[in-house]
This record gives sequence, structure tokens and C-alpha cells, in this order.
Amino acid sequence: KNIQKITKAMKMVAASKLRAVQTKAENSRGLWQPFTSLLGDLPSVDVKKNVVVTISSDKGLCGGINSTSVKISKGIYKLNSGPEKETKYVILGEKAKAQLIRDSKKDIELIITELQKNPLSYTQVSVLADEILKNVEYDALRIVFNKFHSVVSFVPTVSTVLSPEIVERESESGGKLGELDSYEVEGGETKGEILQNLAEFQFSCVMFNAVLENACSEQGARMSAMDSSSRNAGDMLDPLTLTYNRTRQASIPTELIEIISGASALEG
Repeated sequence: KNIQKITKAMKMVAASKLRAVQTKAENSRGLWQPFTSLLGDLPSVDVKKNVVVTISSDKGLCGGINSTSVKISKGIYKLNSGPEKETKYVILGEKAKAQLIRDSKKDIELIITELQKNPLSYTQVSVLADEILKNVEYDALRIVFNKFHSVVSFVPTVSTVLSPEIVERESESGGKLGELDSYEVEGGETKGEILQNLAEFQFSCVMFNAVLENACSEQGARMSAMDSSSRNAGDMLDPLTLTYNRTRQASIPTELIEIISGASALEG
């Protein structure tokens, strides 16, 4: 019964946190979509230096949401491994850290935890994105997170952010990024400087959305997990209560017989 009370309370807390962060997540989708229209999202791009940014939670009791992110991160690592390639991890959250540090410790470039200690804001995430860019060398950043759909549904997602050099290479080779040259650039900046600014801003926007989407998915998964735990506790309580009552009732006749026998012995 005590466990059931705790799980019910945790479900209510998760529901409250979900409502608070869901609106932010939905609004943040408008930040990265223009970049996808302009620069595209090229998950299959072949580059030498890959950085896998794995976003997870700091706390557990939320189902298999973190295991899914880690599994996809390891899959991306294998796909982008080779003799002339280098792939590193950047980890956000205690749960991914605990899983990846066991067998990929040498490949972890940066670990950041307690991200949700304070309410998530764009300023906080942009500082975080800046710290990542200062500490890693990359041709492609692959952000792994869980995209929120509903309380019972989230989709593992990978967003790709290319370095300015790779964007320039891809635009010169034609394809979707070839359309960049059709835009008129105002101001004194060169094409390289503009691409540098765009890449940094794109990464911070994608990171902001990814962190919020993952936070929503975490709270939704925790609600489902705690609801299942409460129902499981209830399923255990029913037979236990029945057994307890039967045992208690079975002992009553024995006690009555002892009382009557004692009274009869005193009368005799």
C-alpha cells in the first residue's frame, strides 16, 4: 500500500512537470524548422569526424527511454566507424553516462549532468551548446533524443548538424544545399563567416528543441511507468488481502475454543 501511494504521487508529479514543459517543446519546433528548410538534415552524409550527442535523463523510473537513446547512439557509432574516421560521444544526463561509460569510456569527449536542475531556457541551452562546440572537433554533430508525440508515445530521433566546411562542400557538390548560392548576402561577411554563424545558431536551436522534447518524453514515460506500478501494486494487494483475511478468520474459532475450554475448566 505504501509503494502504491508513492507511485501514484510520482505519476501526479510527472503529469504536472509534463504540462509545464510541453508548451515550451511545441513552441521550440519553430526554431529549428527554418534551418532544416535552408540547410537540410543529412543523416547519411559521409564525414571523417562525427560527434554523437546523446540526450538522456538524470533520474530513472521512466521505462526504457534512456536505453533506447543509448542503443541508437551505439548504432550510429558503428555506422560511422572506420580506419580513417573518428567518432566521439558527448553525453547529457546521468543515465546515458552510466550505460556508455562501461564500454565506451575512451570515446567520451564531454559529460554534462543535472541539466534539468533549473527550468530549461534557451539561454541555458545556448551556453551549453557553446561549451560543446569549444570542446569538440567535428564535421557532423548527430543529436540523439526522443521526440514527444503523446503521453504514451515517443519516437527516437536523430538530428544532424554539419560544420561550416562540410556545408560548403555539400553546397558546391549540388543537391539540396546547392540552393544556398541562390541567396543574396547583405553585409560585409564572407560566405564562410555566414555559414559559421548559421551552424552555431542551428546547433543551439536544435539542441534546445531536443532537450525539451526529451524532457517531455521522459515525463510521459514516467507517468506510464508509475501508472503500471500502481496497478501492479493493486493486483498484488487483492490476493494478499484475501489471504490475510482468511488466516485471521481461521484463527478466530481456535481462540474461541480456548476461551470456552478455559471457562469450563474454571467452573469444574
